[in-house]
Amino acid sequence: MTGLRSPFDAVATGTEIQRRLGVKTSRDEPLARFTTMRVGGPADLFAIAHNAFELRGLVKFARSRAIPHVVLGRASDVVISDHGIRALVIQDRAEGLQIREDRLIAEAGLPMARAATETQKAGLSGLEFGLAIPGTVGGAVWANAGAHEGSVAAVLETATVLLVDGMEARLAATDLGFGYRESRFKHPAPGDAEGDAASPRELVLGATFRLAPAPADEIRGRLDEIKRWRQAHQPIGLPSAGSVFRNPAEGPSSGALIEAAGLKGLRIGGAAVSAKHANFIVNDAHGSATDVRRLAERVRAEVRRRHGVDLVFEIAFLGDWTGYAGEDPT
Repeated sequence: MTGLRSPFDAVATGTEIQRRLGVKTSRDEPLARFTTMRVGGPADLFAIAHNAFELRGLVKFARSRAIPHVVLGRASDVVISDHGIRALVIQDRAEGLQIREDRLIAEAGLPMARAATETQKAGLSGLEFGLAIPGTVGGAVWANAGAHEGSVAAVLETATVLLVDGMEARLAATDLGFGYRESRFKHPAPGDAEGDAASPRELVLGATFRLAPAPADEIRGRLDEIKRWRQAHQPIGLPSAGSVFRNPAEGPSSGALIEAAGLKGLRIGGAAVSAKHANFIVNDAHGSATDVRRLAERVRAEVRRRHGVDLVFEIAFLGDWTGYAGEDPT
């Protein structure tokens, strides 16, 4: 542990969760192994929700006691601080799915890659892009994830949401504030402070996607094309958090700007700008979260200096960054 004080009694909280919900918890659980970047310190308290019932129960429990909490899926677009997260961290492994006619009904913890392959087997097209999304359905809805000319917004019919007041609602896609890598779920409820882990947030519990029938062989061919493209253009197999920056609304992509600035291969500690795709930072030498963030900030500052473009982070930095000394952004 870092010696930083937990904002709640993790021992008593863990005991009560076990007694009331029957969910096992662990204290000071290292989080690096639960993230695709393979960095991050410990959670004060950690629990796995194996189904939607446990997920609802854990979140409602935390809310009712104002316990700071963070819900993670595969943690594929986050960098967790080396100090860890001063909260109850809930990993969502609720992976239930149903296919009804031309719809996929999925729980939030279902990996998007599995959603793509399961709908292919059923002869349903529209989620092929999910093969390139390393996260879960819940995270994909949260971010309006997209790739290969597809996006969540284009195929999502409804999302089942745990609202701030504890009620559940099935919301139409048109009510979710979708934009480029944007949704209403990225923002606090009115009156809540940004980044306050104790404040209730709307939580995606599941999603229904409306798809189009197509020959399974044709869909498999598109999945194979996506797989080949990723292998050729992205650093598959190395720890990363996917695209570090959103693409600007106009002009060259973030990757093109970073490459034009001569930053491919730039390294801080164990983190490096990928030589294969400049908008990826890879943790190829057992780097720390601080290495990753300092490198990301340096890339951002250099692109601003060279091109006059302020890149916006697509990844999220979570946890306790107390004492972090980043790169000078000027």
